[in-house]
Amino acid sequence: MKKERRKKRKQCNFCADKIEHIEYKEISRLRRYITERGKILPRRITGNCAHHQRQLTVAIKRARTMALLPYTAE
Repeated sequence: MKKERRKKRKQCNFCADKIEHIEYKEISRLRRYITERGKILPRRITGNCAHHQRQLTVAIKRARTMALLPYTAE
């Protein structure tokens, strides 16, 4: 029987860079966490901590409202 290996948990990029607050104006940073369809990537894929994932979601939604990011694919 083979043993199942657990993958190592990814480290939060925002914690590693010591970023306290995520701004909606940083579009280049926010685009990394959106699929080509315009969906927000989940925490298990990005490796963000819960605190920063919530801030990221709010920042992306604000950027969409301000028309800095698209709601859907281009």
